[in-house]
Amino acid sequence: MLMENKAENKAVFDAESANEVVKELRDSFVTGKTKSYRWRVTQLKAMLKMLDENEPQIVAALRDDLSKPEFESSLYEIQIVNNSCRLALKEMNHWMMPEKAKTSLTTFPSSAEIVSEPLGVVLVISAWNYPFLVSLDPVVGAISAGNAIVLKPSEMAPTSSSLLAKLVADYLDSSCIKVVEGAVPETSALLEQKWDKILYTGNGRVARIVMAAAAKHLTPVVLELGGKSPVIVVSDINLKVATRRIIAGKWGCNNGQACVSPDYIITTKDYATKVDSFKCELERFYGKDPLESKDLSRIVNSSHFDRLSKLIDEEKVSSKIVHGGQRNEKNLQIAPTILLDVPVNSLIMKEEIFGPLLPIITVDKVEQSFDLIHSSGGKPLAAYLFTNNKKLKRKFVETVSAGGLVVNDTAVHLAIHSLPFAGVGESGMGSYHGKFSFDAFSHKKAVLYRGFAGDAFLRYPPYTPRKLTLLQALLSGSIVGIIRALLGWFWA
Repeated sequence: MLMENKAENKAVFDAESANEVVKELRDSFVTGKTKSYRWRVTQLKAMLKMLDENEPQIVAALRDDLSKPEFESSLYEIQIVNNSCRLALKEMNHWMMPEKAKTSLTTFPSSAEIVSEPLGVVLVISAWNYPFLVSLDPVVGAISAGNAIVLKPSEMAPTSSSLLAKLVADYLDSSCIKVVEGAVPETSALLEQKWDKILYTGNGRVARIVMAAAAKHLTPVVLELGGKSPVIVVSDINLKVATRRIIAGKWGCNNGQACVSPDYIITTKDYATKVDSFKCELERFYGKDPLESKDLSRIVNSSHFDRLSKLIDEEKVSSKIVHGGQRNEKNLQIAPTILLDVPVNSLIMKEEIFGPLLPIITVDKVEQSFDLIHSSGGKPLAAYLFTNNKKLKRKFVETVSAGGLVVNDTAVHLAIHSLPFAGVGESGMGSYHGKFSFDAFSHKKAVLYRGFAGDAFLRYPPYTPRKLTLLQALLSGSIVGIIRALLGWFWA
């Protein structure tokens, strides 16, 4: 019994334990180990090896936590991280090089550059819906930028969290990269520490807690949150292709449990009658009984199952179901569900759905869609438009504020590493992916080089009106102004 108590006490991860972890990582960082190009390359190659040698175990963990199909696990969790590693290995040497900057007459003769330096010790808090992708993709950026890292996976995907902790310890440098498992107490202990940056993926409620904790140490944050991502559908499109792409972005991405998943559709009343297109394609993809399909993830837990059930059981909403609605509480399954003409003041339209429910809101004119999005009061993580109308495309880009926009598809912008993955307003702040990940975990240090020639006496006392006039002309950069000031100097 005494041995059991000792084991339990040893397993407690409190603020003191978190402080020890941060101290160890900071000591490693101070040695300069993580700053070397060689170390960064070694860690990224090790991550590639880790993914390659353990893909079956990763797929199995995701199946255990979410019943996630192997297709989605391999493509959206493993392959995207794999691509991020390879991109960093290819471009990192270029990213690390100082960037030349222009100088002015004020400091002539001189040269300047912008040096990317690692921030130090960073914290990555990831989410349960894509436990490998949103854990390791930011870590790739933090490694490529030369930081020491603590990764805190979500306890809501326990099998994935446990596997992540084991794999990172086995393959990566444990003196510089660590995984801390646990729930709220462990996360709270980590947030009490001073970090050089925190990247959090999750919901707005916890993001506020993260920001409040970070503010105590003036720690910068990157927040990747969510929101109600709208899809505007116009009548001048290939309906079959549009329907398939919406389905792929909604139910083909963890059964709607994705931050960029289409949350609701806005279309005209006459076009909404073509909802049968969804019914046909959904049956083709997932069969007549989607609860038997192996290509749909389950709901993560009973709490989220109950939350989603509450949304569709609301009196003014339940009668609006035109397809799906089947549920299996024991297996935490909810079928792809389409609702038509849902009241805008219903619960399902007041919060991010984050599940397999897709309301369709109708308007008289498609232009009213933009007003509806604006009236929601939030700026979603993503917004989508299906149309061939060039004017509508331009208006969509100019008027809709969201983390990212996609025209005639959904969710695929996440696969483009030259585009930032970012939120705005309530959907988050900061960005990562590709070079943006490197920048997110780097400090852009301004460096100016001067010699001892060209020392301007104008800057030194005693100050005079003529010195002031000439220095103002120099600072303005106007050649004409400088000539006038010089002429005034000599004529005075």
